[in-house]
Amino acid sequence: MDFLPFTTNDIPILLELQPEGWDNLTPIFNYYLRSDFCYPVKIVIDDKIIGTGVSIIHDDVAWLAHIIVHKDYRNKGIGKQVTQYLVDAIPTHCKTIYLIATDMGEPVYKKLGFIAEADYAFLNNGNFGEFTEPENVKPFEEKYESEILAIDKAASGENRGMHFSGHLQDSFVYVTNNKVEGSYLPAFGNGLIVATNPTAGIELMKLRSKRSDTFILPNDNKAAIDCLIQHNYNLFRIAKRMRLGTERPWQPENIYNRVSGQIG
Repeated sequence: MDFLPFTTNDIPILLELQPEGWDNLTPIFNYYLRSDFCYPVKIVIDDKIIGTGVSIIHDDVAWLAHIIVHKDYRNKGIGKQVTQYLVDAIPTHCKTIYLIATDMGEPVYKKLGFIAEADYAFLNNGNFGEFTEPENVKPFEEKYESEILAIDKAASGENRGMHFSGHLQDSFVYVTNNKVEGSYLPAFGNGLIVATNPTAGIELMKLRSKRSDTFILPNDNKAAIDCLIQHNYNLFRIAKRMRLGTERPWQPENIYNRVSGQIG
């Protein structure tokens, strides 16, 4: 079994590898290949690509993503070997490694020392009904950028600013007394919403509901979860956020919709 860099020539194999029900992975892997902080690999047996894995580096934090094994090669310990390979390849200055575990992957990651740190709740099919967009919600202006990045860094516990390029121009902020209290980036992954208080977060969630009826957020954000349930959203899945290494401060109660499974 060989671990080799994933290339643009390997893109066509993704549809064969990805599990049933997953969205098309091609755009995500194209993003990995364009980014100098993402390191996708392919797993090759007898000249056949049978799996993938990706590591993503944010300063002193790493995320593992898309650890996929072809269905014909599962239950052979390959997923564990892929994960261990990715962990071993993480630079030593990264003291914390995260991933979001599927039900299939969670037992594998536990054996390698990952611990469950938080749950992400998946809710859909609700309805906020008719609402008036508050005056506090404003389209992005350059003057808001530093506050948006600061709020995200406090909430995530990471420096994720390298991901924001290209997504801010179409974003929205919630502003009170000239202070940014929340932001919504529609084009960033699942549509990231981060806010410092429930009023800002929930108003931005309402705005996002015009585009999507599915929300994915930490279960620790009780205000957002309760609001969604009150508006008839249904909990249909729970996923584990798992950690290997040093625990880091973050504010899950301030995340009102996550970016994606790749970077929390």
